[in-house]
Amino acid sequence: MAAADNGASPSGSGYDDNDDDLIDPQASSSPDDGDRLSTDHEINSSFKSIPDDDLKSDGIPLDTPWTFWLDKSVPGASVAEYKHCLKKIYTVTTVQSFWRVFNNIPDVSLLSSRYSYHLMRNQRRPVWEDEINCQGGNWNFKCKKSDTAFVWKELLLALIGEQLVECMAQGDEIGGLSCSIRNKADVFQIWNVRSDLEEKSTIVEKVKSLLPEVNFWSVHYKTFQTHEAFEGHKVAG
Repeated sequence: MAAADNGASPSGSGYDDNDDDLIDPQASSSPDDGDRLSTDHEINSSFKSIPDDDLKSDGIPLDTPWTFWLDKSVPGASVAEYKHCLKKIYTVTTVQSFWRVFNNIPDVSLLSSRYSYHLMRNQRRPVWEDEINCQGGNWNFKCKKSDTAFVWKELLLALIGEQLVECMAQGDEIGGLSCSIRNKADVFQIWNVRSDLEEKSTIVEKVKSLLPEVNFWSVHYKTFQTHEAFEGHKVAG
């Protein structure tokens, strides 16, 4: 399934909330928690409508379309339940349409705990079990909340600018990027389609070189099919 009772995100982040115990709350708390959008209604009503013509207008084309998604993690949810609450925001095809969407959705720093943003290649969904994702996994980078907005923006630009392509093994591909908001530290996940090629990647080194000022609390890779919450054929971890 897509979520587990151990606190894993239904988007497949594989992030266990118990890891928050390793974080110094003084170092990772956000000074603006009172300004966060705390309910589904507040978040949904904060999305600004963007005319279709604005997204289809001429501009600098991206190598592939990218789609923004939003979800709220519900521990124990099945894949079907997760898909039901997954919200597609917009698909962008140019640099200009990317900025129109980015500037008209709630800033990631305003999302409350257990919400996640995703930017996925083409129109694939942030679902482990989908055919295009199920053989892959993701790199997880945990950071303090004061760094979240900066890391999100910089990694989005690296993604649509295809700056991470050179880090991938032949036959592998970057599938997307997720930012999961948690209680004491937030988690970024970079998705790939071939977990068996993970060790040939230099993604971790690339991310650290792009963000030298950011101190990531932890970094690890997770293969979807080895996670206990994966609904489908599992492999030994």
